[in-house]
Amino acid sequence: MDGNKNRKIMVTGGGGFLGHAIIRKLVEQGEQVWNFSRNSYPDLDMLGVHQVQGDLSDPEAVEKAFSGMDLVFHVAAKPGVWGTYEEYYRPNVLGTQNVILACKKNNIRNLIYTSSPSVIFTGDDMEGVDESVPYPENTHTHYTRTKTIAEKAVRQAAANKEINAVILRPHLIWGPGDP
Repeated sequence: MDGNKNRKIMVTGGGGFLGHAIIRKLVEQGEQVWNFSRNSYPDLDMLGVHQVQGDLSDPEAVEKAFSGMDLVFHVAAKPGVWGTYEEYYRPNVLGTQNVILACKKNNIRNLIYTSSPSVIFTGDDMEGVDESVPYPENTHTHYTRTKTIAEKAVRQAAANKEINAVILRPHLIWGPGDP
């Protein structure tokens, strides 16, 4: 991705490990970067990132924050295995639906969505898989269930030509700054 100082890029979840790494790289490339998160992060301020505080489950807040953006990296999610279904559903499903809706309403054509390899995990060893592997009928955790629903929503919006989407399923992310 070559830097284009006229392009405005929104990242959700820039306070997390992956979101922060994406933001750092975009800033290094000279992009204008915004972060949408529930909290403000001083280290992002130091990078010159515009920060918008809000909740992904609030469609109006997401739509307003995305106004004028050219590209969205949707990285925010509730990971892990502890919590109620609702605690996962709000950010992972409702939040993703609101991101898709905000992209459509703001005429943002390009969305890069961070999913999870767990959305296709059946509990068995997997080898040589690609995006054609079907989703399992049963999921093992609230995280997996909600990320599957969210990924399907992104795929449907792309299939309907409402947005262009790239879906990433990163596995075992670590590196400098890893908590």
